Amino acid sequence: MRLGARIVKTGVAIVLALFIAELLGLPHTVFAGIAAIFAIQPSIYRSYLRIVEQIQGNVIGAVVAIAFVLIFGHQLIVIGLAAVVIILIMNKLGLETSISMALVMMIAIMEIKNDAFLTYALLRFSTIVIGVLAAFLVNLLFMPPKYETKLFQSIQQTQDEIIRWTRLAGRQASEHIATKKSLTKLRDRLTQIDQTYLLFKEERSYFKKASRSKARTLVIYRQMILVSRSSYDVLKRLHKYENELIDLPEHFRMMVQERLDMLLTYHEQLHQKFIGTLKADNTSTDLNEEYVQRHEVMEIFVKEITITKEEEDFSTYHLLHILSAILNYEEQLEHLDKLIVSIQRHHENSSNLKNEMY
Repeated sequence: MRLGARIVKTGVAIVLALFIAELLGLPHTVFAGIAAIFAIQPSIYRSYLRIVEQIQGNVIGAVVAIAFVLIFGHQLIVIGLAAVVIILIMNKLGLETSISMALVMMIAIMEIKNDAFLTYALLRFSTIVIGVLAAFLVNLLFMPPKYETKLFQSIQQTQDEIIRWTRLAGRQASEHIATKKSLTKLRDRLTQIDQTYLLFKEERSYFKKASRSKARTLVIYRQMILVSRSSYDVLKRLHKYENELIDLPEHFRMMVQERLDMLLTYHEQLHQKFIGTLKADNTSTDLNEEYVQRHEVMEIFVKEITITKEEEDFSTYHLLHILSAILNYEEQLEHLDKLIVSIQRHHENSSNLKNEMY
């Protein structure tokens, strides 16, 4: 079982919330710990949004609870009616994620049965708000997430595996069941990459220069993900049409294999260029001249298909599926290359973002 940062932060937030509540001498400090659990989020920005929503929900829960107790008393049915009213209000205001915390606040207040009802209600409200604030403080200062590092490493690791399996599939050397299982895992990892990208995108920059730099970086990562998905599509089609690929004439299989090898190498070098181990000025022209020659390659394929169909009887339908995926992969790679070169030439400071990864 993996001990993630969020698990650790949840424990720290609970301890901090309970400690602050005890330090202030608040009764029933357990409510501060409960509030801290609900408030922990995977990013600082989401934590900020959650604290705003939680405070709004707590205010609504406290106001409704106090109003129902003062008007109707402490009967159990009154608690149920108050819960219904709170849920309706929260849904109306679009605060669905904070309903649970609002209901905790309501129950914490409505179960008080003594003469100092309003005083204890205020104290419990304060206790819960302290728990929410403690969780936000932990999110802000303790083990802050580095989503750019995590995003790049996830993309690189996933892409390395896609490239490894594509090389095997291009040579018809991969085992069918193993490739199928790998495709499922890779699809799930690409979904996780999308989620990490959204978390990184949500993080706010507080300076204009940093905001512009991050906007450029986001464009690069978005294109990296698109390239990874296009390479995944190539692998998926090679797997789907592996039998048809085997039945192709030998020279056709070699053409596809050679083209794939060049593109996969091109892809690997683009990752190296992005992190700065390959210089953009020295490699971009050579890479484009060597690898991105789509028009010439497609003309050769069309010519070969025409000649071969006259000499041999074979279906080109499935071959075109594979070629279209390869063509899209090439186009996405070329666009990524242009973006990387543009940023490294005109925004040299942006290239330093990857230093902490290595």
